[in-house]
Amino acid sequence: MKRVVVGLSGGVDSSVAAYLLQEQGYEVIGLFMKNWHDDSVTISNECPWLEDSNDALLVAEKLGIPFQTVDLSEQYKEKIVDYMFHEYEQGRTPNPDVLCNREIKFDVFMKIALSLGADFVATGHYCRKGEVVINGTTHYQLLAGIDGNKDQSYFLCQLSQSQLAKALFPIGELTKPQVREIATKLDLITAEKKDSQGLCFIGKVRLPEFLQQQLQPKEGLIYEIVASAEIYNKELPVFSNFEEELQYKSTPIQYIPADGKVVGKHQGAHYFTIGQRKGLNVGGTKEALFIIATDVNTNAIYTGQGSHHPGLFRSVLRVQPSEIHWIREDLKLKSGQSLSVLARIRYRQELQEATLYQYDSGLYVVFNNPQSAMTQGQFVACNIGDELVGSGVIS
Repeated sequence: MKRVVVGLSGGVDSSVAAYLLQEQGYEVIGLFMKNWHDDSVTISNECPWLEDSNDALLVAEKLGIPFQTVDLSEQYKEKIVDYMFHEYEQGRTPNPDVLCNREIKFDVFMKIALSLGADFVATGHYCRKGEVVINGTTHYQLLAGIDGNKDQSYFLCQLSQSQLAKALFPIGELTKPQVREIATKLDLITAEKKDSQGLCFIGKVRLPEFLQQQLQPKEGLIYEIVASAEIYNKELPVFSNFEEELQYKSTPIQYIPADGKVVGKHQGAHYFTIGQRKGLNVGGTKEALFIIATDVNTNAIYTGQGSHHPGLFRSVLRVQPSEIHWIREDLKLKSGQSLSVLARIRYRQELQEATLYQYDSGLYVVFNNPQSAMTQGQFVACNIGDELVGSGVIS
């Protein structure tokens, strides 16, 4: 009998995942990850780890499976929290959930599971695993979940072939209502529990307070750039080749104070991200102000009115050579090659038609339509059909 360790999070999805594996004849062990100790920056009663741990234990008892808790808070701080602070300090916006899956759940946690004699590690993600054999070699596939509203393959966009080989996603063939229905029939305590909305296994965090643990507040100015500004109507230079054109088009506009007018003050550019409109506390504009750029070196925030402001949109992004990740390594592009894909730059975004161009200077993603709020530090994920084949950090 094959042994599977399930990451029981105390939510309905992992609870039902454990049950389904039991039904399929696996020997199932429940393992709860404690990743956070500091309750001072979480919003109380929103996903506290102690309640989740108790719910996970009750589910394990109900299913009659062994249960253990493992404290990974030290590794989590090192690999996720410190990374987050560093990224925000540099003016980038990280995605901790993607990193948590790559560095914690499918690395540290997976190694613990395998040391317990597990053949596989299972989670409650809404995605599926497939495999295809090419020239005698098995390639594992990361496929979208059946539930289009809940597909979570984006969060797993940094997994490797070796990690996918040992992974199982039991609820990927189900919709969320079907999962809740199963949990209700089993009378699981998690059946009606709300989905967690916070950081991976931490809970809902007050981000400014969280960042202020290490990043000190520093007053700076908020500038507004009008949509008709000259900076948006510059003539394109003459390019000597296509790579040079892509380099130019993938580089964000570098604003200076003279491009706009002062409309307010803020407490630190590193607390804000592109596309954000809440938290600026600036009134008196016809349309809401959206952040179109931040500059942590000069501690300036640049904004524009309305969600259609030209400063929000770009069609080309670049992934640095060291940040390119292929799940399907057999599809990896060589310099000068291109590939048509469907791509997204954030979770829940509709897949967008795009073309990948590989050069020595990086991987360029050229979208058919301009995309709003491309943000440095976030991940671009690339699909062929419903298979996520690769990803990278937006630079």
